[in-house]
Amino acid sequence: MKNKITKTSKFLSYVLRHNPGEIGIELDENGWVAIEQLIEKSNQKGKDISKALLFEVVETNDKQRFAISSDGAMIRANQGHSIDIELDLKPQTPPDKLLHGTAVKWLDAIKVDGLVKKNRHHVHLTENRAVASSVGRRFGKLVLLEIDAKQMCEDGIEFYVTANGVWLVNSVPPEYLKEIDE
Repeated sequence: MKNKITKTSKFLSYVLRHNPGEIGIELDENGWVAIEQLIEKSNQKGKDISKALLFEVVETNDKQRFAISSDGAMIRANQGHSIDIELDLKPQTPPDKLLHGTAVKWLDAIKVDGLVKKNRHHVHLTENRAVASSVGRRFGKLVLLEIDAKQMCEDGIEFYVTANGVWLVNSVPPEYLKEIDE
């Protein structure tokens, strides 16, 4: 069952964050889609997804990637979209320091350009060292970066936080970054 949950989570991440057209669904401007429509269209494409499985994926996802609407009728990804949606987040005051895990192979570019969102809506940051480390290791030899979020905020850069505690920012200029020990 765990394998089915993982496969379903990866599939949902793909269609809800990057390519809803793959299964013929459209997200609203805030990234929401009706659960019944998602299930129907997914099953038409050969995915065996039930409402119970969908809710189990949402509830057990270690990164809390998905949200169910308060009425239980809609679902969306919390962040990480490469498609144009508005998460409707309000600026928040971040903790003094945040973390970002990345790979050594990108460190030279980061030292010049800082952290940039590329094809995503935001740069993702965290307060949790284990999460930052886990993310960074996915891409190669880990480098942990500490972000001076307090100074960025004082300098007028806006931060947002998602329902699952991921801090978002448009970019992190290099002067706010410091490499730290794993």
